[in-house]
Amino acid sequence: MLYYLLYPLSKYISGFNLFQYISFRAAFAAITALLISFFIGPRIINKLREKQIGQEVRKEGPQTHLKKQGTPTMGGLIILTAAILPTLLWAQATIYVGLVVLATVWMGVVGFIDDYLKVVKKWPKGLYGRYKIVGQVSFGLLLGGVIFLTPQFKDFSTSTTVPFVKGFDLDLGLSLSYPFNYIPYVLIVVFIITATSNSVNLTDGLDGLAVGLVAISATAWAAISYVSGRIDFSRYLDIPYLPGTGELTVYCAALGGAALGFLWFNAHPAQAFMGDTGSLALGSALGTLAILLKKELLLIIIGGVFVAETMSVILQVWYFKRTGGKRIFRMAPLHHHFELKGWSEPQVVVRFWIIGILLALLSLSTFKIR
Repeated sequence: MLYYLLYPLSKYISGFNLFQYISFRAAFAAITALLISFFIGPRIINKLREKQIGQEVRKEGPQTHLKKQGTPTMGGLIILTAAILPTLLWAQATIYVGLVVLATVWMGVVGFIDDYLKVVKKWPKGLYGRYKIVGQVSFGLLLGGVIFLTPQFKDFSTSTTVPFVKGFDLDLGLSLSYPFNYIPYVLIVVFIITATSNSVNLTDGLDGLAVGLVAISATAWAAISYVSGRIDFSRYLDIPYLPGTGELTVYCAALGGAALGFLWFNAHPAQAFMGDTGSLALGSALGTLAILLKKELLLIIIGGVFVAETMSVILQVWYFKRTGGKRIFRMAPLHHHFELKGWSEPQVVVRFWIIGILLALLSLSTFKIR
């Protein structure tokens, strides 16, 4: 919005030339997101307390978590507001930005319904799992349909780059001829959206853990979107040039700023939890970024902690059923395992953040280590 209002004035006032630079607008999107978080955070948290919209803690979880009973949840409203408003203010209106904002809002609504049913209507299970999956799958199908049916994506390929491998792309359309390549690719899009939204949701079990990892991931995606949207950098790094994706840098910066802003309230001991309102929305956004930037495989590295948390649950359930009650981990997801081994909650969170930072740096190094 500000770009369209202020950049035309550069012919009269040279200072407005700054608005043509993505780096400038991304930086101010992050600052704006932080300021919005700090402004609306206390107000939303107080309103949640007034309405007694508090977290229900599972009795089968770690006993140290029982003291969190009643902590305001649905704090994801803070993150979504602080991420979307700066994006609308500072980014240009491209289809890439529109899709990632839609991903955030779409799954944010699904998560909000789930939280509302659990903490307001007092339905213990909230939104039934099958309805969450309907929300995830429907957006995945919509995203896949837009990619293949709109003129803006006429040059969009079903291939994706392979980390650490130069000169080889993996065709997610299974090398089928047009239009049959649509089917496997759209199914993969659906899988990515479903997997990432659920992964962030599973990771959101300790104060600051998930939102800190989202901030780290958003920073990595900001760098990737910036170089992917510049023909000079993409040619130098030998990665696909994707015109228009540079504007996703503004969204990623806003998302990172919003995540850090929410961390102010979510750090141990948390004043508020994001709930499914935040976790499903943020996971969907990260998956959408990977798809739009043609870095689907790189998502496994950038979101390595999310992957590990999800795999710990899958392995635990599989092994439990296979062996008639035995366990691999003391408790799943993985962060609870380390809690029961004696790590304090802040120790688990900070150490997982450190791993997340290392994985983000490793993901960026793949552009040169090939």
